[in-house]
Amino acid sequence: MSFRWVSFFLLLALSASAQKPIPPSFHPDPTGALKTYQESLAKLRLQHPNHRELPDLKFFLFGMGDRLKLIYRRGRLLNALTGNIEEQWRVKQEIIVPSEYLVQLTLTDGQTIQLREDETGVWLLQTGRRPKLIPGTRSRLILPTFANHPLGPVLRVLHQEILINIINGRPVPNFLVYFKPRFRDAAIMAMVLRETNNLPLIHDWIMAIRDPFDRTNHGVPEADNLGEVLFLVSLVSDKTHPAVQMVLDSVRQFQKETYIIGKTDDAEHPVFQTKWLKYGLKSLGLPDTYTIPKQTDSYSSLFWLDYKRELTGEKRFEERLSVNSPYLAWAEDHFYGEKRGMVSSLDYPLSWEQQASNAHYPGLTVLDKEFVKQKLAFPNAWHAAEMFLLLLEK
Repeated sequence: MSFRWVSFFLLLALSASAQKPIPPSFHPDPTGALKTYQESLAKLRLQHPNHRELPDLKFFLFGMGDRLKLIYRRGRLLNALTGNIEEQWRVKQEIIVPSEYLVQLTLTDGQTIQLREDETGVWLLQTGRRPKLIPGTRSRLILPTFANHPLGPVLRVLHQEILINIINGRPVPNFLVYFKPRFRDAAIMAMVLRETNNLPLIHDWIMAIRDPFDRTNHGVPEADNLGEVLFLVSLVSDKTHPAVQMVLDSVRQFQKETYIIGKTDDAEHPVFQTKWLKYGLKSLGLPDTYTIPKQTDSYSSLFWLDYKRELTGEKRFEERLSVNSPYLAWAEDHFYGEKRGMVSSLDYPLSWEQQASNAHYPGLTVLDKEFVKQKLAFPNAWHAAEMFLLLLEK
Protein backbone atom coordinates (compact mmCIF):
# COMPACT_ATOMS: atom_id res chain seq x y z
CA MET A 1 0.00 0.00 0.00
CA SER A 2 1.39 3.40 -0.96
CA PHE A 3 2.33 6.02 1.61
CA ARG A 4 -0.47 8.23 0.29
CA TRP A 5 -3.13 5.62 1.09
CA VAL A 6 -1.63 4.89 4.50
CA SER A 7 -1.77 8.61 5.27
CA PHE A 8 -5.37 8.80 4.06
CA PHE A 9 -6.57 5.97 6.32
CA LEU A 10 -4.60 7.38 9.25
CA LEU A 11 -6.25 10.78 8.82
CA LEU A 12 -9.64 9.09 8.50
CA ALA A 13 -9.09 7.20 11.75
CA LEU A 14 -7.93 10.35 13.54
CA SER A 15 -10.96 12.25 12.26
CA ALA A 16 -13.34 9.55 13.48
CA SER A 17 -11.60 9.51 16.84
CA ALA A 18 -11.86 13.29 17.15
CA GLN A 19 -15.60 13.16 16.45
CA LYS A 20 -16.28 10.37 18.93
CA PRO A 21 -17.74 11.82 22.15
CA ILE A 22 -15.77 11.29 25.32
CA PRO A 23 -17.93 9.66 28.01
CA PRO A 24 -18.19 11.20 31.47
CA SER A 25 -16.52 9.49 34.39
CA PHE A 26 -18.41 7.63 37.08
CA HIS A 27 -19.57 10.25 39.58
CA PRO A 28 -17.57 9.60 42.76
CA ASP A 29 -20.02 10.98 45.34
CA PRO A 30 -23.69 11.29 44.33
CA THR A 31 -24.79 11.46 47.98
CA GLY A 32 -22.48 14.40 48.66
CA ALA A 33 -23.59 16.17 45.48
CA LEU A 34 -27.23 15.72 46.46
CA LYS A 35 -26.53 17.18 49.89
CA THR A 36 -24.84 20.22 48.33
CA TYR A 37 -27.82 20.72 46.02
CA GLN A 38 -30.33 20.41 48.86
CA GLU A 39 -28.36 22.96 50.89
CA SER A 40 -28.57 25.34 47.93
CA LEU A 41 -32.32 24.72 47.73
CA ALA A 42 -32.65 25.45 51.44
CA LYS A 43 -31.00 28.85 50.89
CA LEU A 44 -33.43 29.58 48.07
CA ARG A 45 -36.42 28.70 50.23
CA LEU A 46 -35.18 30.97 53.00
CA GLN A 47 -34.87 33.84 50.55
CA HIS A 48 -38.23 33.11 48.90
CA PRO A 49 -40.59 32.02 51.69
CA ASN A 50 -43.69 31.27 49.59
CA HIS A 51 -43.74 27.54 48.94
CA ARG A 52 -46.06 25.08 47.28
CA GLU A 53 -46.37 21.44 48.24
CA LEU A 54 -46.32 19.26 45.14
CA PRO A 55 -46.60 15.48 44.77
CA ASP A 56 -43.17 13.85 44.90
CA LEU A 57 -43.13 11.44 42.00
CA LYS A 58 -39.38 10.78 42.24
CA PHE A 59 -38.52 10.87 38.57
CA PHE A 60 -35.95 12.55 36.36
CA LEU A 61 -36.03 13.71 32.76
CA PHE A 62 -33.15 13.17 30.36
CA GLY A 63 -32.78 14.53 26.85
CA MET A 64 -31.96 18.23 26.87
CA GLY A 65 -32.18 20.08 23.57
CA ASP A 66 -32.95 17.96 20.53
CA ARG A 67 -32.05 14.70 22.20
CA LEU A 68 -34.41 11.79 22.66
CA LYS A 69 -36.70 12.61 25.60
CA LEU A 70 -36.42 10.04 28.38
CA ILE A 71 -38.00 9.57 31.80
CA TYR A 72 -36.35 7.64 34.60
CA ARG A 73 -38.80 6.32 37.17
CA ARG A 74 -38.92 3.24 39.39
CA GLY A 75 -36.11 1.34 37.74
CA ARG A 76 -37.23 2.07 34.20
CA LEU A 77 -35.93 4.37 31.51
CA LEU A 78 -38.89 5.26 29.31
CA ASN A 79 -39.26 7.01 26.00
CA ALA A 80 -41.16 10.07 27.22
CA LEU A 81 -43.21 10.43 24.05
CA THR A 82 -44.15 6.81 23.39
CA GLY A 83 -43.90 5.20 26.83
CA ASN A 84 -41.68 2.45 25.43
CA ILE A 85 -39.23 0.93 27.90
CA GLU A 86 -35.67 1.66 26.74
CA GLU A 87 -33.92 0.08 29.74
CA GLN A 88 -35.04 -1.47 33.01
CA TRP A 89 -33.35 -2.81 36.12
CA ARG A 90 -34.10 -4.52 39.42
CA VAL A 91 -33.29 -1.70 41.79
CA LYS A 92 -32.41 -1.91 45.46
CA GLN A 93 -31.65 1.79 45.92
CA GLU A 94 -31.79 4.91 43.76
CA ILE A 95 -30.24 8.34 44.19
CA ILE A 96 -31.48 11.15 41.95
CA VAL A 97 -29.15 14.15 41.84
CA PRO A 98 -30.87 16.82 39.70
CA SER A 99 -27.97 19.28 39.76
CA GLU A 100 -25.61 16.66 38.29
CA TYR A 101 -28.16 15.37 35.74
CA LEU A 102 -27.53 12.02 37.38
CA VAL A 103 -29.40 8.95 38.59
CA GLN A 104 -27.42 6.29 40.44
CA LEU A 105 -28.91 2.84 40.87
CA THR A 106 -27.77 0.08 43.17
CA LEU A 107 -29.15 -3.14 41.70
CA THR A 108 -30.37 -6.17 43.59
CA ASP A 109 -27.33 -8.13 42.38
CA GLY A 110 -25.00 -5.55 43.96
CA GLN A 111 -23.99 -3.75 40.78
CA THR A 112 -24.00 0.04 40.59
CA ILE A 113 -24.93 1.93 37.44
CA GLN A 114 -25.26 5.60 36.67
CA LEU A 115 -27.36 7.47 34.15
CA ARG A 116 -25.65 10.77 33.37
CA GLU A 117 -26.33 13.55 30.92
CA ASP A 118 -23.53 15.84 29.87
CA GLU A 119 -22.65 18.19 27.02
CA THR A 120 -22.39 15.32 24.54
CA GLY A 121 -25.36 13.08 25.35
CA VAL A 122 -27.06 10.74 27.82
CA TRP A 123 -24.82 7.95 29.10
CA LEU A 124 -25.29 4.61 30.82
CA LEU A 125 -22.24 3.95 32.99
CA GLN A 126 -21.55 0.61 34.61
CA THR A 127 -18.45 -0.66 36.40
CA GLY A 128 -16.49 -3.10 34.26
CA ARG A 129 -18.35 -2.24 31.06
CA ARG A 130 -17.87 0.28 28.31
CA PRO A 131 -19.90 3.48 28.71
CA LYS A 132 -22.99 3.38 26.53
CA LEU A 133 -24.21 6.50 24.75
CA ILE A 134 -27.96 6.05 24.58
CA PRO A 135 -29.09 6.16 20.93
CA GLY A 136 -30.81 9.36 19.90
CA THR A 137 -29.12 11.50 22.54
CA ARG A 138 -25.87 12.47 20.86
CA SER A 139 -25.77 16.23 20.31
CA ARG A 140 -23.75 19.15 21.61
CA LEU A 141 -24.95 21.43 24.40
CA ILE A 142 -23.28 23.94 26.66
CA LEU A 143 -23.96 23.22 30.32
CA PRO A 144 -22.38 25.83 32.60
CA THR A 145 -21.76 24.82 36.20
CA PHE A 146 -22.39 28.31 37.66
CA ALA A 147 -19.72 27.32 40.16
CA ASN A 148 -19.16 30.88 41.39
CA HIS A 149 -22.83 31.60 42.00
CA PRO A 150 -24.22 31.11 45.53
CA LEU A 151 -27.18 29.21 44.06
CA GLY A 152 -25.19 27.46 41.34
CA PRO A 153 -26.72 23.98 41.78
CA VAL A 154 -30.23 25.47 41.60
CA LEU A 155 -29.36 27.37 38.42
CA ARG A 156 -28.11 24.13 36.87
CA VAL A 157 -31.46 22.47 37.51
CA LEU A 158 -33.48 25.43 36.22
CA HIS A 159 -31.29 25.47 33.11
CA GLN A 160 -32.05 21.79 32.60
CA GLU A 161 -35.79 22.41 32.95
CA ILE A 162 -35.57 24.91 30.10
CA LEU A 163 -33.37 22.80 27.83
CA ILE A 164 -35.53 19.72 28.35
CA ASN A 165 -38.44 21.62 26.81
CA ILE A 166 -36.73 22.18 23.48
CA ILE A 167 -38.00 19.53 21.13
CA ASN A 168 -37.25 19.26 17.41
CA GLY A 169 -35.56 22.64 17.65
CA ARG A 170 -38.68 24.31 19.03
CA PRO A 171 -39.01 25.84 22.51
CA VAL A 172 -42.27 24.80 24.17
CA PRO A 173 -43.60 25.41 27.71
CA ASN A 174 -43.71 21.68 28.47
CA PHE A 175 -42.97 19.09 25.82
CA LEU A 176 -45.49 16.59 27.21
CA VAL A 177 -48.56 18.85 27.10
CA TYR A 178 -47.81 21.54 24.49
CA PHE A 179 -47.37 20.85 20.80
CA LYS A 180 -46.56 24.37 19.60
CA PRO A 181 -44.20 27.08 20.83
CA ARG A 182 -45.69 30.21 22.37
CA PHE A 183 -43.76 33.33 21.43
CA ARG A 184 -44.03 34.85 24.91
CA ASP A 185 -42.61 31.75 26.62
CA ALA A 186 -40.05 31.28 23.84
CA ALA A 187 -38.75 34.84 24.21
CA ILE A 188 -38.07 34.35 27.93
CA MET A 189 -36.52 30.93 27.28
CA ALA A 190 -34.33 32.49 24.59
CA MET A 191 -32.95 34.99 27.10
CA VAL A 192 -31.63 32.06 29.11
CA LEU A 193 -30.22 30.39 26.00
CA ARG A 194 -28.43 33.64 25.18
CA GLU A 195 -26.91 33.70 28.66
CA THR A 196 -25.66 30.12 28.34
CA ASN A 197 -24.61 30.26 24.65
CA ASN A 198 -27.25 27.75 23.57
CA LEU A 199 -29.11 29.88 21.02
CA PRO A 200 -28.05 27.54 18.18
CA LEU A 201 -30.61 25.08 19.57
CA ILE A 202 -33.49 27.28 18.36
CA HIS A 203 -31.73 29.19 15.57
CA ASP A 204 -33.44 27.36 12.72
CA TRP A 205 -36.87 27.68 14.33
CA ILE A 206 -36.47 31.46 14.65
CA MET A 207 -35.18 31.75 11.10
CA ALA A 208 -38.26 29.87 9.85
CA ILE A 209 -40.81 32.17 11.57
CA ARG A 210 -43.11 33.79 9.03
CA ASP A 211 -46.41 34.28 10.85
CA PRO A 212 -45.96 36.98 13.52
CA PHE A 213 -48.64 35.30 15.68
CA ASP A 214 -48.34 31.92 17.37
CA ARG A 215 -52.16 31.56 17.40
CA THR A 216 -52.01 29.17 20.36
CA ASN A 217 -54.98 30.76 22.14
CA HIS A 218 -57.93 29.54 20.06
CA GLY A 219 -56.30 30.93 16.94
CA VAL A 220 -56.52 34.54 18.14
CA PRO A 221 -53.70 36.84 16.94
CA GLU A 222 -52.29 38.26 20.19
CA ALA A 223 -50.76 41.72 20.11
CA ASP A 224 -47.79 41.00 22.39
CA ASN A 225 -46.51 38.48 19.84
CA LEU A 226 -45.37 41.31 17.57
CA GLY A 227 -42.64 42.56 19.88
CA GLU A 228 -41.73 39.05 20.98
CA VAL A 229 -41.09 37.97 17.39
CA LEU A 230 -38.94 41.04 16.73
CA PHE A 231 -36.89 40.27 19.83
CA LEU A 232 -36.47 36.61 18.88
CA VAL A 233 -35.34 37.61 15.39
CA SER A 234 -32.79 40.04 16.85
CA LEU A 235 -31.06 37.15 18.62
CA VAL A 236 -30.10 35.34 15.42
CA SER A 237 -30.71 37.71 12.50
CA ASP A 238 -31.46 41.32 11.60
CA LYS A 239 -34.20 43.50 10.12
CA THR A 240 -33.96 41.71 6.76
CA HIS A 241 -35.59 38.62 8.28
CA PRO A 242 -38.92 38.04 6.43
CA ALA A 243 -40.93 38.10 9.66
CA VAL A 244 -39.90 41.68 10.41
CA GLN A 245 -41.89 43.26 7.60
CA MET A 246 -44.84 41.02 8.43
CA VAL A 247 -44.74 42.31 11.99
CA LEU A 248 -44.58 45.93 10.85
CA ASP A 249 -47.52 45.38 8.52
CA SER A 250 -49.53 43.67 11.28
CA VAL A 251 -49.00 46.45 13.81
CA ARG A 252 -51.55 48.62 12.03
CA GLN A 253 -54.50 46.45 13.03
CA PHE A 254 -53.70 47.04 16.72
CA GLN A 255 -52.57 50.66 16.62
CA LYS A 256 -54.51 53.22 18.63
CA GLU A 257 -53.04 56.70 18.77
CA THR A 258 -49.40 56.13 19.80
CA TYR A 259 -49.72 52.65 21.31
CA ILE A 260 -51.12 49.24 20.42
CA ILE A 261 -54.01 47.39 21.98
CA GLY A 262 -55.36 43.92 21.34
CA LYS A 263 -55.96 40.59 23.01
CA THR A 264 -53.47 38.69 25.17
CA ASP A 265 -54.88 35.79 27.17
CA ASP A 266 -58.41 36.88 26.23
CA ALA A 267 -58.04 40.43 27.57
CA GLU A 268 -56.64 43.78 26.46
CA HIS A 269 -53.20 44.62 27.86
CA PRO A 270 -52.01 47.72 26.00
CA VAL A 271 -49.15 48.58 28.39
CA PHE A 272 -47.69 45.07 28.24
CA GLN A 273 -48.20 44.82 24.48
CA THR A 274 -46.70 48.23 23.72
CA LYS A 275 -43.71 47.54 25.96
CA TRP A 276 -42.97 44.37 24.03
CA LEU A 277 -43.34 46.16 20.70
CA LYS A 278 -40.99 48.96 21.74
CA TYR A 279 -38.44 46.47 23.05
CA GLY A 280 -38.59 44.42 19.87
CA LEU A 281 -38.11 47.50 17.70
CA LYS A 282 -35.17 48.61 19.84
CA SER A 283 -33.60 45.15 19.68
CA LEU A 284 -33.44 45.40 15.89
CA GLY A 285 -32.54 49.09 15.75
CA LEU A 286 -35.84 49.98 14.07
CA PRO A 287 -37.62 53.36 14.40
CA ASP A 288 -39.95 53.59 17.39
CA THR A 289 -42.74 56.16 17.45
CA TYR A 290 -44.78 54.44 20.17
CA THR A 291 -45.38 55.55 23.73
CA ILE A 292 -46.50 53.46 26.67
CA PRO A 293 -50.09 54.41 27.54
CA LYS A 294 -50.80 55.87 30.97
CA GLN A 295 -53.39 53.35 32.08
CA THR A 296 -53.68 50.42 34.44
CA ASP A 297 -52.63 47.07 33.01
CA SER A 298 -52.34 43.98 35.19
CA TYR A 299 -49.79 42.49 32.77
CA SER A 300 -47.46 45.49 32.79
CA SER A 301 -45.25 43.99 35.49
CA LEU A 302 -44.75 40.80 33.46
CA PHE A 303 -42.43 42.85 31.29
CA TRP A 304 -39.38 43.66 33.43
CA LEU A 305 -36.72 44.00 30.71
CA ASP A 306 -37.07 47.76 30.40
CA TYR A 307 -39.45 50.66 31.03
CA LYS A 308 -39.66 49.96 34.76
CA ARG A 309 -40.20 53.63 35.50
CA GLU A 310 -43.48 53.64 33.61
CA LEU A 311 -45.60 52.53 36.56
CA THR A 312 -49.31 52.64 35.79
CA GLY A 313 -50.87 51.72 39.13
CA GLU A 314 -51.08 47.96 38.61
CA LYS A 315 -52.22 45.63 41.35
CA ARG A 316 -50.14 42.57 42.21
CA PHE A 317 -51.28 39.19 40.93
CA GLU A 318 -53.41 37.36 43.46
CA GLU A 319 -51.75 34.45 45.22
CA ARG A 320 -54.32 32.00 43.86
CA LEU A 321 -53.08 32.79 40.34
CA SER A 322 -49.47 32.32 41.37
CA VAL A 323 -50.22 28.86 42.74
CA ASN A 324 -51.11 27.50 39.31
CA SER A 325 -49.17 29.99 37.17
CA PRO A 326 -46.07 30.70 39.26
CA TYR A 327 -44.25 32.49 36.43
CA LEU A 328 -46.59 35.46 36.97
CA ALA A 329 -45.28 36.20 40.47
CA TRP A 330 -41.65 35.51 39.51
CA ALA A 331 -41.86 37.97 36.62
CA GLU A 332 -43.55 40.47 38.93
CA ASP A 333 -40.74 39.99 41.47
CA HIS A 334 -38.25 40.88 38.76
CA PHE A 335 -40.19 44.06 38.05
CA TYR A 336 -40.73 45.21 41.62
CA GLY A 337 -37.71 43.66 43.34
CA GLU A 338 -39.90 41.56 45.64
CA LYS A 339 -39.89 37.90 46.69
CA ARG A 340 -43.45 36.67 46.31
CA GLY A 341 -42.69 33.98 43.75
CA MET A 342 -43.41 30.43 44.88
CA VAL A 343 -40.78 27.72 45.28
CA SER A 344 -41.56 24.03 44.89
CA SER A 345 -41.38 21.65 47.85
CA LEU A 346 -39.56 19.14 45.63
CA ASP A 347 -35.92 18.54 44.80
CA TYR A 348 -37.05 18.10 41.20
CA PRO A 349 -38.60 19.56 39.24
CA LEU A 350 -38.54 23.14 40.48
CA SER A 351 -41.08 24.54 38.01
CA TRP A 352 -44.69 23.72 37.22
CA GLU A 353 -47.98 24.89 35.75
CA GLN A 354 -51.52 23.76 36.54
CA GLN A 355 -54.97 24.17 35.02
CA ALA A 356 -53.71 25.86 31.85
CA SER A 357 -56.49 26.24 29.31
CA ASN A 358 -54.40 25.37 26.24
CA ALA A 359 -52.41 22.42 27.56
CA HIS A 360 -53.11 18.85 26.43
CA TYR A 361 -52.86 17.04 29.75
CA PRO A 362 -53.32 13.45 28.49
CA GLY A 363 -49.66 13.74 27.46
CA LEU A 364 -48.83 13.30 31.15
CA THR A 365 -50.12 9.72 31.17
CA VAL A 366 -46.57 8.45 30.66
CA LEU A 367 -45.67 10.05 34.00
CA ASP A 368 -48.78 9.41 36.07
CA LYS A 369 -52.50 9.34 35.26
CA GLU A 370 -53.22 11.29 38.44
CA PHE A 371 -51.48 14.33 36.94
CA VAL A 372 -53.86 14.19 33.99
CA LYS A 373 -56.77 14.50 36.42
CA GLN A 374 -55.07 17.29 38.38
CA LYS A 375 -53.96 19.04 35.17
CA LEU A 376 -50.54 19.49 36.73
CA ALA A 377 -47.55 19.60 34.39
CA PHE A 378 -43.93 20.00 35.33
CA PRO A 379 -41.38 21.24 34.56
CA ASN A 380 -42.56 24.47 32.93
CA ALA A 381 -40.01 26.35 30.85
CA TRP A 382 -41.46 29.84 31.34
CA HIS A 383 -41.49 29.40 35.11
CA ALA A 384 -37.96 27.96 35.11
CA ALA A 385 -36.71 30.79 32.89
CA GLU A 386 -38.23 33.52 35.07
CA MET A 387 -36.63 31.98 38.14
CA PHE A 388 -33.28 31.51 36.40
CA LEU A 389 -33.05 35.07 35.09
CA LEU A 390 -33.95 36.62 38.44
CA LEU A 391 -31.69 34.39 40.53
CA LEU A 392 -28.79 34.81 38.09
CA GLU A 393 -28.63 38.50 39.00
CA LYS A 394 -27.98 37.76 42.68
